[in-house]
Amino acid sequence: MRVDAFSSGRPGRDNEDFAIWGEGVAVLLDGAGMPDALHPPCIHGVSWFTKALGTALRSAASSSETLQDALAMAITHTADLHRGTCAVDDALSPSATVAVLRVRGDSVEWLVLGDCTLLLERGHAVEVISDDRLASVAQENRAAMNAAPSGSAERRELHSLLVQAERALRNRPGGYWVAAADSRAAEAALSGVYPREDVARAALLTDGAARLTDTFALTDGAGCLDILKDEGPESLIRRVREVELTDALMTRWPRSKPHDDATAVYIRP
Repeated sequence: MRVDAFSSGRPGRDNEDFAIWGEGVAVLLDGAGMPDALHPPCIHGVSWFTKALGTALRSAASSSETLQDALAMAITHTADLHRGTCAVDDALSPSATVAVLRVRGDSVEWLVLGDCTLLLERGHAVEVISDDRLASVAQENRAAMNAAPSGSAERRELHSLLVQAERALRNRPGGYWVAAADSRAAEAALSGVYPREDVARAALLTDGAARLTDTFALTDGAGCLDILKDEGPESLIRRVREVELTDALMTRWPRSKPHDDATAVYIRP
């Protein structure tokens, strides 16, 4: 398995994405950021959480029977690392979306939890796989925030309210599922397996990197894979940043923030 990757944090903030690969496994995590007005009950921060969880997940995935098992073990291990100092079960505690690809023998296995995106080229078609359950909750809060002026105090307050409304529905039936402290979230992940010979190339994208295909709709999954193949992950992220700058007020493409952490992992199984 050959891997190329690039990650870019949003300007002025810690990069809360994390990618790691090795032993036939590639793991990508997108940490759930927090508005400045909210104070998570964890002394470590989201960047620490994604690194700890991602490292544990890659290790577990190298030997576990299923990727769901690996994710469940990694969630439990990471929660135990800071359960004694932090309120890990609080709705505002750190969490992350996840994408994993594992090449084992003649098979390619994958898992997606949350709004990370997996691109898989099989034959002449590219599958775009993402878990969009978060987008279906707190829609009134999201619409109110998007209608507020960019950079205004009103928008910042509405963003905080949106995050609180979303977190109240985290990891529960009828809401959405992400990797936090509840290992049962692994059971809710999307997953699949394909013959290795059927998969020509693949990519793992955080939602910040996937903006080029979903938020901005300037290319599709196949086009994104072509950019990664011909120009590399850094070029893909640079394109995202250039488009973001053309819509700094977020009027053409409504979104929660002008820039987001963006990470792309390009894989040839």
